[in-house]
Amino acid sequence: MTPALIFLFVLLALPVLYVIVTYNGLVAIRNHIRDAWANIDTELKRRYDLIPNLVETTKGYAKHERETLERVITLRNQCRANTGRVVEQAATETQLVSSLNGLFALAEGYPDLKANTNFQQLQAELINTEDRIQAARRFYNGNVRDYRNKAQSFPANMVAGMLGFPPDAEDFFEVEPVERESVRVQL
Repeated sequence: MTPALIFLFVLLALPVLYVIVTYNGLVAIRNHIRDAWANIDTELKRRYDLIPNLVETTKGYAKHERETLERVITLRNQCRANTGRVVEQAATETQLVSSLNGLFALAEGYPDLKANTNFQQLQAELINTEDRIQAARRFYNGNVRDYRNKAQSFPANMVAGMLGFPPDAEDFFEVEPVERESVRVQL
């Protein structure tokens, strides 16, 4: 083999090798995103399973708070049924978190409920689940950030565009922070 032929081979092989490595990197990040979403989904389902027990425990003490309890259950059912885009799910999750905070604030007006062991355990379990959701969400969003960085950076953006990896294909899972509002408790 002549040096010119070797040079030509290397010159043609490097771009092909770059495309292969870039494609495999994008596939790996996309799979990390899907795995991270599955972790979030698992934690969300855990939250959805805890909510009916919390509402049932609260019902016995806060009989006059039917509207709050029904709102929590309605939002829980909407969130559970939402399998659309991440942004859509984030919007309903924000509403659910807000209504759960209202439920916990409502418990402040019922000392017997607040002292109930079952309620305390459910509340602690729900808080633990919220922490796990936050950790899973940070991991997921980190993977989305890495994907977007790779899909938007030159020259990888050319490979991404040609091979079907649009930079905005994956959404961040952003749950709006719940503003502290005064909760009205009627006895």
